[in-house]
Amino acid sequence: MRLLLLRHGQTPSNVSGLLDTAAPGPGLTELGTRQAAAVPGALDGVPIDAIVVSSLTRTTLTAAPLAHQRALPAMRIDGLREIEAGRLELAADSDAHRTYLGTAFGWARGDLDRRIPGGPDGHQFLRRFDAALATVAAQGWHTVVAVSHGAAIRAWASARVAGVDLDEVASTPLANTGLFEIDGDQTRGWQLVRWNPDPIGGQELAAADAGDPTGEPAGH
Repeated sequence: MRLLLLRHGQTPSNVSGLLDTAAPGPGLTELGTRQAAAVPGALDGVPIDAIVVSSLTRTTLTAAPLAHQRALPAMRIDGLREIEAGRLELAADSDAHRTYLGTAFGWARGDLDRRIPGGPDGHQFLRRFDAALATVAAQGWHTVVAVSHGAAIRAWASARVAGVDLDEVASTPLANTGLFEIDGDQTRGWQLVRWNPDPIGGQELAAADAGDPTGEPAGH
């Protein structure tokens, strides 16, 4: 299966630098709406069998233009949601951001017992995200766009996908509508095809100095 893991478009909480991970979550900003609108053109010519989204509103809104263009429903899979921030929910300070991302990337380095304060440990997060993608793979689709979240995509890909350079991913911002393209399944394993940390619709859709805690580099 070819899986295109796409981060959602920009939200007001990204702009405000808030760790906003609870459901249903915010919608998109004007820029986020333009980022979403650019997705169909960026994926023009790519055969897509299915579109899946998390249970958070921003992923459904991001997927909507592509779903409309391809006449495909956006299937909701709760396990694709963002890593829960626990007691750090809605925190805007840099210490909380470092703790959150440092924990998430710690899981990718093998420290699965490490826990976000009041939130999941690495075992729980990876089990949840693995199960979500197993559900996708079981459908028999060849190419799937999965709209998910900045920290979840980076932590899972760094832990599970061969060919991902953990240090590079941890130190590189993942913009809204940035993309990881991978190939494989839960049985054979996953292999990186490419990743694009910039908005899939082009650099002109990049945010100008947004706080964006779930997309910023770890330790920022």
